[in-house]
Amino acid sequence: MTKRVMLVYGTRPEAIKMAPVVFELRRSAELTPVVVLTGQHRSMLEQVNQDFGIDPDHDLEIMETVQTLQDITVRCLQGVSELLRDERPDVVLVQGDTTSAFAAALAAFYEQIPVAHLEAGLRTGDIYSPYPEEANRRLISRLASLHLAPTPASRENLLRERVEHESVVVTGNTIIDALLWTVRQARPFSDPRLRALESSGAPILLVTAHRRESWGKPMQLVSEALAEISSRMPELQVVLPVHPNPIVRDALLPHLGASNVTILEPLPYPEFARLMAICSIVLTDSGGIQEEAPSLGKPVLVMRDSTERPEGIVAGTARLIGTDPADIIEAVETLSGDPDAYQAMAKSINPYGDGQAARRTVEALTSFLNHGPAPYDFETSQPLSEIPASGDRPSLELPAAS
Repeated sequence: MTKRVMLVYGTRPEAIKMAPVVFELRRSAELTPVVVLTGQHRSMLEQVNQDFGIDPDHDLEIMETVQTLQDITVRCLQGVSELLRDERPDVVLVQGDTTSAFAAALAAFYEQIPVAHLEAGLRTGDIYSPYPEEANRRLISRLASLHLAPTPASRENLLRERVEHESVVVTGNTIIDALLWTVRQARPFSDPRLRALESSGAPILLVTAHRRESWGKPMQLVSEALAEISSRMPELQVVLPVHPNPIVRDALLPHLGASNVTILEPLPYPEFARLMAICSIVLTDSGGIQEEAPSLGKPVLVMRDSTERPEGIVAGTARLIGTDPADIIEAVETLSGDPDAYQAMAKSINPYGDGQAARRTVEALTSFLNHGPAPYDFETSQPLSEIPASGDRPSLELPAAS
C-alpha cells in the first residue's frame, strides 16, 4: 500500500516550486500525492496550476478581498485541520515561508502528522526582514520532522539551530526543475508588445517588486529610480509586470510613463520564464527570481538590504543594492556599460540547483516514510550547458505545453 503525501500550498511561487514534486510523486510506486490549495492567492495560483496541468484534490478558497495575516492564518489553520482529520495523510509537505505553509505545518503538528519542509533553512537573521516570511520559516523548522534544504548553506543554518543532522537532506531547489522544463517548452508571448521587444533585440531591464517590507517609501524610491533610468538610458527597455496589490501599484506606477517603460499585468509563468530568458538584467526584490535568473545567465540586482539566499551573492550571480535610487541607477548603469562587470555575473555558476531537486525530494520522502537510505545530497550546481537537454530524462516530465 502506497503512503500518502499531502502537499499544501496557496501562492504562485509555492505552486511553481511544488509542481515538479507533484509530478515526481505521480511516478512513484511507493507514494501518492494529495494536492491541497489554500487559496491564499487566487487567479495567479490557478494560472500556474493550469500551466503545469495540476488538478488539485481540495481547494479551501480562503482568499477574501481584504485579508490580514491573522485572517489568512486562522482560515488556513481551520481548513487544513479539517482536511487532515478526514484524509489522515502519512506526511504533510509545505514549501517555503508563506503564511499558508506555516498554518498548514501547525495544523499537521496539532494532528500529530509529520511535517516535511521543502526549501528549509533559509535565513536572513532578522525576524522582520522579510516580513512575515523570516518568522514563518523559522517556526516551520521547529515543527518539521524532515528538512529539505535547497543548498549546503541552508543545511548549515539548520544545524546551527540544533536540527538533527539525520533529518536534513540537501535537494537543490525545485524552482530550477520547473524553470528549465518551462523554458524548453518555448511558449510564445501573448502580448504583442513583448513579441515586438523580442524581435527588436533591444536590451531589457526586467523589474519585479512586491515585498511587504518595501511597501510605502522604499517602493516609491524604486519607482523614482526606474523613471530616472528610463530617462538616462533611452535604449534600455524597462519591463515591469506589476503585482495586483493596489499598495504596490500606487507606489510604483505614478512615475512610470516613459515610452521605453512597458507595464504589464502578471504574466503566466511560461511567459515570465521566456521574459527572463530574453532580458539583459533582472532588478527584483523577489526571492525565487534570485534562484531562477542565474540559470539563464542573467545578472540579478536585489532591491533589499538582506537576503535569505546569500549563495547567489557569494557566487557572484546576484548583488544586494537596496532601494536607494542612486544605488539602483549606479548598478544598472555599471552592468549596461561595462562588459566585464556584466560577464562576471552572467557567467557565474548557479548555486541553487541542477534540475534534479524533485527527484531528490521524493527519494527523501520515501526514505523518511519507509525508513530506507537517504539520497545523496546536492552539493554544487552544474553549468546550464551541462544540464540534460529536453531529449534526455529530466527530473520533471510534464505533458507538452498547449
